[in-house]
Amino acid sequence: MPRSVAFNDPVQRWFEASFPAPTRAQALGWPPIIAGESTLLLAPTGSGKTLAAFLTAIDRLMFTPVPAKKERCRVVYVSPLKALAVDVERNLRAPLAGIAAQGGALHLPQVGIRTGDTPAGERAQMARTPPDILITTPESLYLLLTSQAREILRSVETVIVDEIHSLVATKRGAHLFLSLERLQQQAGREIQRIGLSATQRPLEEVARLLGGGEPSGKKWRARPVTIVDAGSKKQLEVRVEVPVDDLSRLGELEELPSGPASAGPQRRSIWPSIHPRLLELIRAHRSTMIFVNSRRLAERLAGALNDLAGTEVALAHHGSVARDKRQEMEDRLKRGALPAIVATSSLELGIDMGSVDLVVQIEAPPSIASGLQRIGRAAHQVSGVPKGVVFPKHRGDLLCTAAAAWGMAAGQVEETFYPRNPLDVLAQQIVAHTADGVHKADEVYELVRRAAPFADLPRSSF
Repeated sequence: MPRSVAFNDPVQRWFEASFPAPTRAQALGWPPIIAGESTLLLAPTGSGKTLAAFLTAIDRLMFTPVPAKKERCRVVYVSPLKALAVDVERNLRAPLAGIAAQGGALHLPQVGIRTGDTPAGERAQMARTPPDILITTPESLYLLLTSQAREILRSVETVIVDEIHSLVATKRGAHLFLSLERLQQQAGREIQRIGLSATQRPLEEVARLLGGGEPSGKKWRARPVTIVDAGSKKQLEVRVEVPVDDLSRLGELEELPSGPASAGPQRRSIWPSIHPRLLELIRAHRSTMIFVNSRRLAERLAGALNDLAGTEVALAHHGSVARDKRQEMEDRLKRGALPAIVATSSLELGIDMGSVDLVVQIEAPPSIASGLQRIGRAAHQVSGVPKGVVFPKHRGDLLCTAAAAWGMAAGQVEETFYPRNPLDVLAQQIVAHTADGVHKADEVYELVRRAAPFADLPRSSF
């Protein structure tokens, strides 16, 4: 680590003992982050972005005097996925313990998770004894701001928004960035905002969304956000496999052998060809992630693979699976103890599945950016080369899968833009904001307009 980067000596020693050198994302990202600038960091999967965002905060938390208990929560990390939130909490343990072992720390930061999976008892304990670092989701942050426990957020200095690209084009993102304006008002200070993404264009649009702005009459001035583009076209191996000879014949009626057990003619399906090929790929690799675009298909495909194998080779992972079962699956997959997992987007973003060496996508991914995220779960290290196979489900899907595979190989990510003035989001946030007391309408209007999606909101619509 270059000495020009101003970390305390124990942090320097821990990093140098743990890594050969900073990644490009870290080397470029640390100077503005250390300077306290709001920063948007774009870098490939597995390039150390999360540590780039967290290490400055960890350094500050461990080597500055410990504040009063009610002022402990100084860092909020927002994850778009509950699984990623849990993964980040695990991954923070090593640097916290490693730096503490170097000696000289004034304080060992406590990390807390608040998501929809967090039991009521843990939430109550968190309100009484706030963590130094709070890991949460957009929805849980919104609910926290609306509860009495919002008092723990008055001391927040830094917000890290991971996988920001997944939020940009959605109302969920508009919801979050209005919540950040409410958080900043709660804190009563300018909060440093750090956004992380592996796949996003145009960066200026995302920076505007991340930073928010200050309205003045009909004008709106974006707050400064430093853009660090450490992106590079990461090498990956992705191919399209068609498991049948003729996709055009899918859906045709097929005569089955006659006899007492005959069920009559049935339509040709691609699944009898996909299932054995998937099982072959699973057995040829240590751990395989199979992505599908629906929960129902995840369950059906995992069951079919287990039936074909005659033993458990795959489990289905999606948002409706109980928290304990999801975490058990993730742990087994990381250790290489589970041959395959069939997942929806619940495992798409940022999660470090160290033993995964192949990703399979059934049907074209929702976007090239989504496909890159999914393929990037394989060989999720700085120098790793992700491997992926995409299976089209029908003839019309073949063109989409071929285009997606080409786009992923070329790194041609679609441009995305955030929605303007989503009034349903606005109504929900106003109800939540006014539930905690009386506010003047003009002040609420000004607060709302600080969030980029509502920068041009007419007073008449408000």
